[in-house]
Amino acid sequence: MLKFLFRKQRQIEALIYEYLDNLSLTQKNFAEALDKLIAKASESDFDFLIDQTHKFESKADDIREEIKSLMYSKALLPESRGDIMELLEAIDEIPRRFELILHMIQLQKLVIPDFIVPDIKELIKISLESCDLMIKEIKVLFKKDNGLSGLIAAIDGNESLCDHIERHLITHIFTSDLDPFHKLQLKEIIIYMGDISDQADRVSKQVNIIRMKRQV
Repeated sequence: MLKFLFRKQRQIEALIYEYLDNLSLTQKNFAEALDKLIAKASESDFDFLIDQTHKFESKADDIREEIKSLMYSKALLPESRGDIMELLEAIDEIPRRFELILHMIQLQKLVIPDFIVPDIKELIKISLESCDLMIKEIKVLFKKDNGLSGLIAAIDGNESLCDHIERHLITHIFTSDLDPFHKLQLKEIIIYMGDISDQADRVSKQVNIIRMKRQV
């Protein structure tokens, strides 16, 4: 029985690493899609990258369901199941945000004004850096390595920096002479962009709680 449980545990860990690798691919396509938008590339290029983002987000759902199925077949102790499923659900909010942002831009034919492009790029860069740190943090958690405290602090610092950039962007937009409706569209998309680092920080805090439980 112990050998069976150990083998199942390893299968779950392997699937979680696959899930995280898939998240990295989703993130890569999201970033490329935004780059195409800012560079005013062809609409077909942007649409293709949206489709790719959706493809990897859907694959993440499939992997998560496979993990869930394994966990509820006596692969983990009941208290561990809840922690891992809550963690995966929290992580999954990030690729959902990627898709939501891209679809909002696509459906609303949203144009990013040149005067906010540098700040938008910085907001996305730091947000995606937080996602990279979060992925590393989760791998450290499962490998039981050291270094979680530094990663948690870095993600928290990025979240505060993104909040500052988000506020600056919204202020800049509403003091501009843009059309009022365009201002509201941009404000909404910037808030969703800011949610990426917020969610990475929430996941980071959940990882820390799991770590503390292990130490009790």
